[in-house]
Amino acid sequence: MPVHRLPVSPSHCQWLGLTGSAALAAGGTAAGALPVRDAPAPHSVTAVLGLAAAYFGLVLLLAAWALLGRTARGPAAPSPRALLLTLALWAAPLLLAPPLFSRDVYSYLAQGAMVDARIDVYAHGPSRLGGPLTAEVAPIWRHTPTPYGPVFLGCASAVAGFARSEVAAGVLGMRLVALLGVALMVLCLPALARHCGADPRTAVWLGGLNPLVLLHLVGGAHNDAVMLGLLGAGLVAALGRWPVVGAVLVTLAALVKAPAVLALPAVALLRARRRSGRSPRLRAVLATGGAAAATTVAATALAGTGYGWTAALDTPVSPGNWSLTSTLGRLTGAALRSVGSGPAEFAVPAWHLAGLAATVLTVLVCWRRHHLRRPVYAVGLSLGAVAVLGPAIRPWYVLWGVFLIAATAPRGSVRARRVAALVSGFLALVVMPSGFAPDHNQLLIAVGGSTLGVLALWCAYRLAARAADRALRTEAHPPAAPRPKEPPPKVPYPKEPPPLAAAPLPDPPPQFDDPARDPHRPLGSTA
Repeated sequence: MPVHRLPVSPSHCQWLGLTGSAALAAGGTAAGALPVRDAPAPHSVTAVLGLAAAYFGLVLLLAAWALLGRTARGPAAPSPRALLLTLALWAAPLLLAPPLFSRDVYSYLAQGAMVDARIDVYAHGPSRLGGPLTAEVAPIWRHTPTPYGPVFLGCASAVAGFARSEVAAGVLGMRLVALLGVALMVLCLPALARHCGADPRTAVWLGGLNPLVLLHLVGGAHNDAVMLGLLGAGLVAALGRWPVVGAVLVTLAALVKAPAVLALPAVALLRARRRSGRSPRLRAVLATGGAAAATTVAATALAGTGYGWTAALDTPVSPGNWSLTSTLGRLTGAALRSVGSGPAEFAVPAWHLAGLAATVLTVLVCWRRHHLRRPVYAVGLSLGAVAVLGPAIRPWYVLWGVFLIAATAPRGSVRARRVAALVSGFLALVVMPSGFAPDHNQLLIAVGGSTLGVLALWCAYRLAARAADRALRTEAHPPAAPRPKEPPPKVPYPKEPPPLAAAPLPDPPPQFDDPARDPHRPLGSTA
């Protein structure tokens, strides 16, 4: 009888995920977003083996994450602390790997060096800097101003000044900055879950151990880790008794990447709940706005970047971006050009405007439904809508919403968590480790490496199933107990021999009538 649902222990998931992470890191040394001078030829043996190993490890890592999620909902679920240790174990091999799935970390370093050189990063792209860092930036972003806020640019400037022109040291420094953001994220998840009545173990599994966190925030060193870490800390403070601290931290998160500003209304609403008297909401809004304005002025003055970031928020997206609205715009434009229609060039901007309108409508609906009981959950849904309906999307953008949905969704809303998990698993497979679009050969290699990972998992499953079947058969038909040894038969005592027959008496001596002939008569006797 085949076994369809095998018991899985958290320790098995830990080792399986560590194996996948190690294989991914090893493959990244040949197929990752390497510096230009270290990158092998795309179709060399080294690059082929590296890409196959990366996707082999990626499949194992995804399987370990999915199986661990099953144990997190079971009766013997690991504690949040054990899940955090699992995250550290899986992230360890990626810390020493080259950048993975994106070349944005080189852009961060170039922008930090531009701040050090007093070049306006909101007016010029990294090409203005020149030097070895500019050569590492993806060509599409070399002439594009940065959309990031002064808080992140201050961090990038400090790392670039420390690393000087050493690219490897700069990458390691930016990865450590991202790692601090990830650590702050995962430490805030249990606290957010407890405040919002969610399960802390599920929150850590979906929001912290998410493969997108490992691949793109740790492996890719994206600044979204810093934004989400500050955002989570600010919301924890606002849910507690420090609304001013919450407003400051959320504002700092928005000065890394602008979408975090959507959490400020939640901070104001949480502050209004603790106030009494006249117009508590108005006073909470004014206090939160004042704290946010003061934080913005202070952070911008310390970074020395000016306020150009407000105008750089409309930085154009890449023409090949595959967001929903961009894809629909390109398809509409192609259809209009095929029929010879003139306004085909306006298709993409029109869809972007439609996406913006849909985003605003979705945010309003989310706040309408959840602002009274679950304002932080409304923030998570709003950030998810911005990521999905915006003009540009990257796999790690989805973490904006997933991070908060994992910790604040009601316990009964299984659908929201399930959708978040499925989307995360799918997006983990769609970007190549090099960060570039693949050709047909690279797609085949990636499929081959993934197939090897699936076969390895299937073989492991079959071996475990056979062992479980043998155990079940043994329990159903236990072996017969050994019969007790019979005592040896009693040896009867030997029977007494039958009494011997009496020996016949000797015949009496014959009687002689003639005394002279009696042999016993003494001679000469006359008697």
